[in-house]
Amino acid sequence: MSGKGAPESTGTIDATGLRVTVVAGTWHTEISDGLIAGAARVLDASGAEWSLVRVPGSFELPVVARAALESGADAVVALGVIIRGGTPHFEFVSSAATDGLTRVALDTGKPVGFGVLTLDDEAQGLDRAGLPGSREDKGHEAADAALRTALVLRDIRATAG
Repeated sequence: MSGKGAPESTGTIDATGLRVTVVAGTWHTEISDGLIAGAARVLDASGAEWSLVRVPGSFELPVVARAALESGADAVVALGVIIRGGTPHFEFVSSAATDGLTRVALDTGKPVGFGVLTLDDEAQGLDRAGLPGSREDKGHEAADAALRTALVLRDIRATAG
């Protein structure tokens, strides 16, 4: 795992007026709940209005993310946990979630903060979940990215119009 090269935080974001939907899978509860808590900390501090929608797994993230954005959300934070097993299923789900969320962002023109962890084992997820003792907080990072991108897009659209 490498957090090397990550941007330094530039402080709290003022996202007042933005509507954000956090879409999170239900697999690997301890890790996914940690990701949600990290996203919630950023969203609460930003002043954004946000809601949480749980989906069965990471495969379902893209379709629900798209529905949220088409229903008026300014951004989505997609959170999921996919742990490698002994079959090719890991590659299929990881690819479908990644490609699907990318397509959702491009098709809607709205940001999707990518917080889908693709892991070799549970320990890697616990180390990235923003829990006490974790080295990283990927839920926080995904929410931060979604908010910052939504604000950039808002500024671009305001100056273009």
